[in-house]
Amino acid sequence: QVHVVESGGGSVETGGSLRLSCTASGYSYCNYDMSWYRQAPGKERELVSTIDGDKDGTATSADSVKGRFTISRDNANNTLYLQMDSLEPEDTAMYYCKIVRAYTNGFTTYTFRRSQADCLGGVGIWGRGTQVTVSS
Repeated sequence: QVHVVESGGGSVETGGSLRLSCTASGYSYCNYDMSWYRQAPGKERELVSTIDGDKDGTATSADSVKGRFTISRDNANNTLYLQMDSLEPEDTAMYYCKIVRAYTNGFTTYTFRRSQADCLGGVGIWGRGTQVTVSS
């Protein structure tokens, strides 16, 4: 089974910083690309930041967090990070990770077709989230 676990949330004052982590675990022969989302009370879940799964790692962020949040990743460990600086009360939300892309790294005796199918089964899986609260 594939699992996604977020961590690093907490309570900070306006202007403070937090670093969120998100790790996907599953088949050892799968690499997982993930994106950060958040959901504030009474609002819809929104995309915060995503990073291109290709080698150049181009990042895309919501306008509301540009210049303040930085996404990065550790491919070897299927871990995604979100460095959040200059936090504002409007950033208060539950932050989630979702697997948006999965592919086999080939380190398996299974055929490509079998291993890729196993990996693709992880696409769309969400973590349970980590709470971020910013006080004014």
